[in-house]
Amino acid sequence: MTIEVKIAHAETHFSELLSKVEAGEDVVISRGNEPIARLVRIDAREDRIAAIEALKVERARHKPVSSEEIRQWRDEGRR
Repeated sequence: MTIEVKIAHAETHFSELLSKVEAGEDVVISRGNEPIARLVRIDAREDRIAAIEALKVERARHKPVSSEEIRQWRDEGRR
């Protein structure tokens, strides 16, 4: 959900607006009727990238797995 506010409102209610951003809402700040800025929650992309890299390092330590092995693992216990 996006909230639109004027500059004066943003100045006097900044802490409240940041709480809304933390809750997942976007805030658009306008001068008159023209939007000039957007407040959005910071994406934790760096954390996801680090996790992916750690998985790649761990995966490189093991022998390659064939598609057939993956199918067998998937089907274990289904019979």
